[in-house]
Parts: sequence; structure tokens; C-alpha cells
Amino acid sequence: MLPDIRNVSREALAAQFAAWREPGYRLDQLLGWLYARRAAAWEEMTNLPKTLRQKLAATYRLALPEIVRVQGARDSTQKILWRLIDGSLIESVLIPANPALYGERSDRHTLCISTQVGCAYGCRFCASGLDGWKRNLEPHEIAGQVLAVERWNAGNVAADRSAPPTTDASVPAGSPSSRPTAPDRLVSNIVVMGMGEPLANYGNLMTALRTLNAPWGGGIGARKITISTSGIVPRIRDLADDPLQFRLAISLHGATDSVRTQIMPINRKYPLAELVSACEHYVARKGKMITFEYILIAGVNAGLDQVTPLGNLARRLHAKVNLIPYNTVDGLPWERPPEEECQAFTAALEAQGVTATLRLEKGHDIEAACGQLRLKTERELREVESESVERI
Repeated sequence: MLPDIRNVSREALAAQFAAWREPGYRLDQLLGWLYARRAAAWEEMTNLPKTLRQKLAATYRLALPEIVRVQGARDSTQKILWRLIDGSLIESVLIPANPALYGERSDRHTLCISTQVGCAYGCRFCASGLDGWKRNLEPHEIAGQVLAVERWNAGNVAADRSAPPTTDASVPAGSPSSRPTAPDRLVSNIVVMGMGEPLANYGNLMTALRTLNAPWGGGIGARKITISTSGIVPRIRDLADDPLQFRLAISLHGATDSVRTQIMPINRKYPLAELVSACEHYVARKGKMITFEYILIAGVNAGLDQVTPLGNLARRLHAKVNLIPYNTVDGLPWERPPEEECQAFTAALEAQGVTATLRLEKGHDIEAACGQLRLKTERELREVESESVERI
């Protein structure tokens, strides 16, 4: 199979164009089609000579993820299920403008993207790994989620600027909040917090993020990109030493080793002492606040006895805490605490001088927990295939 062109660095493309004796400005035109206009076919690149397009088509593959299904919540959060070129399914979540999730000011649109098909880390409460780990995403598949959602949005807006958001359909409908002109990007912020463990696919992830950050690529500022991890300590240290100012979020979910090990197997390899040490290295190198993601699970980590250890960790690292009531997952025993318990937990944490945000109803009614829509769709497809076999 030919390499996907969005996996190829600008430098390598420049060398190829030089070997083809193409003028330098042709490369800029190509990059404009790939990243500003989000081209999905060589024929779209109308200002490139036909002979050049033929050489490109013979040398590289050009693909974007294909939309399979869109679910839109009442709060306009939209979950998108993508099909990759090998048939694998992954998810992204598009979150509309709201007070900043991870950045310093209000976000315009945040896209939560995936880095793996499935997950090998086995967090007990998460749907992503229920069917196991399949493979890492390539750089073009990671960056492609951003480009494909912008292409989808621009096409829908061009067709009907007043179209309402989709509510739950396999035929996507667009958001009316963006113009289809290339410089006006829909996605202003990225959180790498979808399916998979991002730092387990570190090389491909960083290649994709550098492209999304580059002026010739996505043009999204590094400070508007947040990488989440369940706690792979060596890669946190690598991220701290990287010159780009990507933000860091820790999927903590337990403020003591006993609680965290109960729901996150990674804590056995990298217990809290090692994780906190790596986070301290990140803060020292970057000078940036980190975020603790803390899913509130009834009977596990949502009791007020967990407030003090969580507050101690947050103050030690000068970390913000995002409290997220659990999104229930079919087949898992965990439950969402009542709203009043979530509110009490938040208030107690704030009383300890911690900056905390309780995120209520951002996608709960569209099964926004990582991997849920993929699992649901795969099971439906298996049922259809089984019925077809029985009829034969």
C-alpha cells in the first residue's frame, strides 16, 4: 500500500518535489490543499498540473477518515464515529464554544481525538478497551480527525448555513457556526483524550500534533492542544522536555494508590509517587498548570474522604481539577453519583483552595464516554452479519 501523503514530512515532500524538478511554490500549493482546504482527492487540486497530480497519485495515498455516524446531544456536543481505510472504527467528540476546558480563554470549538483503535491499558470504568487493543493510529489518522470534521462542517454549512445540529443520525448534518472559507477553522482547541492511551503512541502522536501546529499545517497553537495520559511516566518526562508548549492533563481518577489501583491497572507500574514526580518535572520545565481529570464514580472515589488527598495533590502541583460525573457504560458495574453528591464534592475541594470545575451534561445523553459509540455500532454490525448468515 502506498504511504499516505499526510504521513510524509514537509522536508521529505520538498526533496521529492526537487527530484521531480517541480518549482518550490508547487509544494506550498499542495500543502494548502492538504491542510487548509482539507482535500480528499487529487482531482480537487485544480491549480496543480495534471502531470504532477498523476505523479502524486502514483506515489502517495490520499485519504481522510469517513463519517459513519453522528450523534448530537441536546447541548450541541456531537460525537462522530469514523471508519478508517482498513475498516477500523474510531471516535471524536466535537464540543462547542464554552468557558475554557483546558486553555486560558473561552474555546470556540474543541475536538477530542483518538490515538488508538481500542486500548490496552484496561481502566476498569472505560469502554475504549472492552474489545481490546487493535493498533496504533498513524499520524495522518490522528490529524485526519481534525481535517475531516472541518471538511464535513464546511460542506454542510455551504449547503445550508441554517441547518440545525444533528441529533442522532447516520447521515451527518452540519453545525451552522462556521464559514466554509479555508482560513476560518472550525476547530480552535484539541484535546487528545479519545480512544486509546495517547502516550503509548507517542511518536505518531507527536508527528501529527507538529503538523496540526505548524503554520503550513493546521495552524493551531501548541497551548491550545492538551494531551491526556493515564500516567505513562517516561513519556510525561519526554513531553516535558519537548520544546513545543503542549498542555498536559492527567487522567487521575484516584488520589490514593489503593483507589487508583482498583480502577487503573497502570498504577501498579507507575504508582502515584512516580507519577507526581514526572508531573513536577513537567511543571518545572514548562511553567504551565496541569489538569487532573477525575471521573466521579459512585462508591469508589466520590466520597468526601477522597477530597483531602486529592486536594493535597492538586495544591502540590498547582493543578486544576476537572470533575466529571461518570458516563455509564453498558456491561460495566460502575454508577454515576447523584448530582448533589457531585456538587458537595466540588464544594469541599474548592474549600481546600483548589481550582475545580464540575462538568455536568457535556455529552452524557450521547454516550460520550470513550469507545461507547464504536462498541454499539460494531455490535449492531455483527448482529446484521449474523442475521444475514442465518438467512443464507
